[in-house]
Amino acid sequence: MEEREYRGHVVVLPYPSQGHINPLLQFAKRLASKGVKATIATTRYTLMSICTANVGVEPISDGFDESGFAQAKNVDLFLKSFKANGSRTLSELIQKFQDSGSPVSCVVYDSFFPWALDVAKQHGIYGAPFFTNSATVSHIFCLIHHGKLSLPLKLETTPLLIPGLPPLNFPDLPSFLKLPESYPAYLAMKLSQFSNLDMADWIFSNTFEELEAEVFFSISEGIQPSDD
Repeated sequence: MEEREYRGHVVVLPYPSQGHINPLLQFAKRLASKGVKATIATTRYTLMSICTANVGVEPISDGFDESGFAQAKNVDLFLKSFKANGSRTLSELIQKFQDSGSPVSCVVYDSFFPWALDVAKQHGIYGAPFFTNSATVSHIFCLIHHGKLSLPLKLETTPLLIPGLPPLNFPDLPSFLKLPESYPAYLAMKLSQFSNLDMADWIFSNTFEELEAEVFFSISEGIQPSDD
């Protein structure tokens, strides 16, 4: 059998919930269809739920290997543990393939995990976030991260004007914007998506160019806050 030409090896790291796993799995399948080796790196308790042809699956740890958040029972504890244990085990996974015929050349990670970009750079490989939220929602949180939008958003400050979209009225906006104190750990995680985005080699989004092109490109342009 003729040996397949090596066209790169991408490790894809999803957040361990179905709404995040599915788009990143579809992305991995798309890479594999183009001849790129794709490996999903997922938590041990989601490992058996992912099975697809031509895409590898490897375990990493969030520190709660039996059931993740259900085992941790605390959002802040879970996310801190995931960062510490996930960084270590992702690094070990990259190292595992280092001397193989298909060393890892890039990590595409759920944007909830900016620490994965730090791991990729430590190994001298490419890193790129994948935003599973719509570009519109991502753009809103990018504005908050850069201090261009203050929380909580109040009725009198709407409608919110975003390039390429009709005015967004108060009922159209994510609940986090109205009650930021309701889930402080998750809000912090959403804002941390942009903490090192300027170091990323590419940015991917779960959207269509025809639908949200202007919004998506405004995220790239807004990586660094303006001087005004």
